[in-house]
Amino acid sequence: MMDGVNRLARKVPTWVVYLLGLVPLGYLIWGAVAGGLGPDPVKAIEHALGERGLQFLLASLAVTPLRRLGLNLVRFRRALGLLAFLYVALHLTAWVWLDMGLRFGEMATDLTKRPYIIAGMVGFVVMLPLAATSWNGAIRRMGAVAWNRLHRLAYVAILAGVLHLSLLVKVWTVETLVYVALALGLLAVRLVPKAGRARPAGV
Repeated sequence: MMDGVNRLARKVPTWVVYLLGLVPLGYLIWGAVAGGLGPDPVKAIEHALGERGLQFLLASLAVTPLRRLGLNLVRFRRALGLLAFLYVALHLTAWVWLDMGLRFGEMATDLTKRPYIIAGMVGFVVMLPLAATSWNGAIRRMGAVAWNRLHRLAYVAILAGVLHLSLLVKVWTVETLVYVALALGLLAVRLVPKAGRARPAGV
């Protein structure tokens, strides 16, 4: 069965992933135009964009564990990562422009006083070099070892993302707990086996 799924995945063009990844954005824009985002559309836009960014980041980190289980989606990892960056960048833009109204003085104050904003900004900043080097030329110029080392910043990004969400919500919901559990689980699956293999024999 897994072989059949892998064969089907190999036939799917990467642009299909990008196209499907933009569907939630189109739906959100349609909701904003139609006035269907509830009494506080700005917060609804912020929340939806941030949540999609977190979901795509989790999806990109899930590629390696899924490959160990026999499902090879590596060719889609770049698309998932770039979609995550797009939604996180739009989430930040919505906060800066729609929510704060470009009041940079207030934003600077929030960046020093509100832990959830600090965590969110850390997540965005570490995603910048990931997005900037998500092309084949960057791998050739940096070398595979340096490129892989840099892209471990994705671990920092997902931790910052779930911390941002956890600090933002006033009441821990099942949804929040699921996101935190998924993030910690994916990090454990990716990092713990590596630590085990690096341990000297007999230790």
